[in-house]
Amino acid sequence: MLRHRLTLLAACCAVSFAASVPAVADDYPTKAVKLVVGYTPGGPNDIMARALAAELNLGQTVYIENRGGASGNIAAEMVARAPADGYTLMMETSSGAANATLYRKLNYDLRKDFTHIAFVAAYPLVLVVHPSVPATNVKELLALAKAKPGALNYASGGSGGGAHLATELFKTMAGIDMMHIPYNGTSPGLLGVVGGQAQVMFAAVSAAMPHVQSGRLRALGVTGPTRTASEPDIPTIAEAGVPGYEVLGWLGLGAPAGLPPAITAKLNAAVARAVRSPRMAEYMAKEGWQPMVMSSAEYTTFSNNEIEKWGKVVTDSGARVD
Repeated sequence: MLRHRLTLLAACCAVSFAASVPAVADDYPTKAVKLVVGYTPGGPNDIMARALAAELNLGQTVYIENRGGASGNIAAEMVARAPADGYTLMMETSSGAANATLYRKLNYDLRKDFTHIAFVAAYPLVLVVHPSVPATNVKELLALAKAKPGALNYASGGSGGGAHLATELFKTMAGIDMMHIPYNGTSPGLLGVVGGQAQVMFAAVSAAMPHVQSGRLRALGVTGPTRTASEPDIPTIAEAGVPGYEVLGWLGLGAPAGLPPAITAKLNAAVARAVRSPRMAEYMAKEGWQPMVMSSAEYTTFSNNEIEKWGKVVTDSGARVD
């Protein structure tokens, strides 16, 4: 499970990443740095990217460019073709790791065309339903879905995204059927459930809870291995009715393949400082994020393992997007 891998990797990361960086990176950056997010503004990837950009402290502006569409593939293809000079970075995601299997043809290879700089954080999702759904817990939702196969619609932030895969895994493990309605981003997907066009959605805790707190959605469970500190009254899905179910989304920092090692090291150290800063630590704890420091090599291994893991989920569920 992701939690176990993160724990093991954390034990290997005792060496400080604030060590001296080769002098060839001393002048980097000399201009603004672009951080590309493959999703629309307002979702968890965009929110974390903006928080990270504000804390990197590279001596130059780090600005966000949203390139939404195709579950992050549009952004990934653009970044893969950019110069490997450290001025075009990308927020890598667990969804991107799944794309290698979800899509029959991609114009980039996540293993070969990127430098995986640093892991940033993992985060749980929360299962929410429209208030009209006659289910106040996971078991009642499962009973409803089994009684009326295909009658419930579930929303996602796009085909192949984290919400899509989390739901497909949920369906497979619970033995239920629901129809998929993909939206162009987490926020539009949540609004689709609020408006009743769909009845069910997995979404980042930070994005969904304002709707839950206003009464426009009902929260049934979180996808992590434990309850979140910010919402301790919401049970895990594993304890609420689907034993063994666990999904954590994750974010990392990437760049085009061939990024000079000195710049990679400098950015890795900057990320490590950022996620340990008091402001980021407080923000992530509040939102249920789990920061983790890894070297570039460790993060690369982790990314490759995630491609294999989500590839199996895609194959077992039969999910396809093209």
